[in-house]
Amino acid sequence: MGLIILRCAFILVAAGLGVTFLQLGPVEESSSAAAWGIFGGLILLSLLVIIADVSISRKRLDAITAVFFGLLVGLFLAYILSLALFPLIGDQWQYPVRAVLGLILCYVCISLLMQTRNDFRFIIPYIEFSKEVKGLKPCILDTSAVIDGRIADVVETQVFDGQIIMPKFVISELQAVADSSDRLRRSRGRRGLDILNRLRNNKDIELVIHDHDLPEYSGLTVDLKLVALAKHLQGKLITNDYNLNKVAKLQGVIVINLNDLANSLKPVFLPGEQIEVRIVKAGEEPGQGVGYLEDGTMVVIEGGRDKINQTISVAVTSVLQTSAGRMVFGKVG
Repeated sequence: MGLIILRCAFILVAAGLGVTFLQLGPVEESSSAAAWGIFGGLILLSLLVIIADVSISRKRLDAITAVFFGLLVGLFLAYILSLALFPLIGDQWQYPVRAVLGLILCYVCISLLMQTRNDFRFIIPYIEFSKEVKGLKPCILDTSAVIDGRIADVVETQVFDGQIIMPKFVISELQAVADSSDRLRRSRGRRGLDILNRLRNNKDIELVIHDHDLPEYSGLTVDLKLVALAKHLQGKLITNDYNLNKVAKLQGVIVINLNDLANSLKPVFLPGEQIEVRIVKAGEEPGQGVGYLEDGTMVVIEGGRDKINQTISVAVTSVLQTSAGRMVFGKVG
């Protein structure tokens, strides 16, 4: 309701501005068609602005505040410069000079703030001159997480509500892997680029390509750049790299390890519980059979060697959690 009132008031103000233009001397001397054309043009312009506002349903606070403060700073600078230049120019040129200065300085200030909004934040209703992130923390993607491919499925479940940050230097590393002479590395790199395109084309995901190089990035490896960026943005790091996981945690960065996430989502089995498993091969011990659950969990079945290629009911006897994953032991039920 408030937006409807605001839009109606905006149209009325535009109409009032049109009446004001009609009362100006130069417009009164012109033809009535031209005068009404100016009036109708202002009404049409206000309607186009409202249509553009409605069509852009997803608006970002940092972009809006960058435009707002950019306009304020640009208009202020234009006013100061015009006061300095007015004694040097004639009266007839004062309004055009002020308009041109306002146009140029407003654009420059808005452009500067929009390009640096991740480094210097303005928060309404108060101004915060800080890099501290308010609300949801962004998630920074690592090369290994993108190449792995599971991140696309995880993100599409809407479990991450904040921004997904893809650093430009990670994209460069993916490109280098995709151009590798090794066939396996080349295929892995191309799969990573496909996953990245899949994330970018998903309209429900806010994927941001971060292309700002900080001064402290100079001479650092990709892993250390990721840690520095995560600390700079106060975000979370998504990775599958064991070493990067440890280094990031040592520096106080929150890490989301996809392998740990996958292990935590695997079903929990209690001793005596019955599960259906297809035995695919023989085990290492006499009489053992080995099968796999849908999530890849290995199930070692006592007495299942003679039931290979059969789906049988297995009674769980114990569960072993290792660094490589979870193993379930059972016997033919």
